[in-house]
Amino acid sequence: MPTLSQITGMDQVTPGLTRQLIACWVAVTNAGGAAGFPFPPVHDDDVAPVTDELLGSLAPSRSRLIIAESGEALVGWVVLKRDPFRLVAHWGTVHHLQTHPRFRGRGVGSALMQELRTVARDELGLEQLRLTARGKEGLEDFYGRLGWREVGRWPSALRFAPDDTRDEVLMLLDPL
Repeated sequence: MPTLSQITGMDQVTPGLTRQLIACWVAVTNAGGAAGFPFPPVHDDDVAPVTDELLGSLAPSRSRLIIAESGEALVGWVVLKRDPFRLVAHWGTVHHLQTHPRFRGRGVGSALMQELRTVARDELGLEQLRLTARGKEGLEDFYGRLGWREVGRWPSALRFAPDDTRDEVLMLLDPL
């Protein structure tokens, strides 16, 4: 099982970790993963600016990066965000769950989501979590096994090609 830890600010991010996050994101995307870059192939130059922006937005009270490592290798990661708007500050949103393709099928994604749930509830005091998932990827089943439920869909919201249009699936975890 991987070692899980969380990053709450840029001061905790080393250049090595940044390189590993970028490499993981490139590998996941280019293996067909639904991780924020819908049109592979991508390269380090595509992913690096987005990674820098994501890392720059980390803050203990509103955005956390949870990483999974095996030895010195980053094997997966996920981001948890809280909206700063008081009306919805009791909700968290999950972004970019990724398991490096070499480590898939070993429970890394499930472990990251369980840790994210604990952090959301125990450290951020959140009451509900939400996420959107790309349809036709089997992600509803994965999240469903972890206690999430589908609460809606945006039909045909995502067009990857003229003959490949998919729903965006809205999912909720409540209670934490």
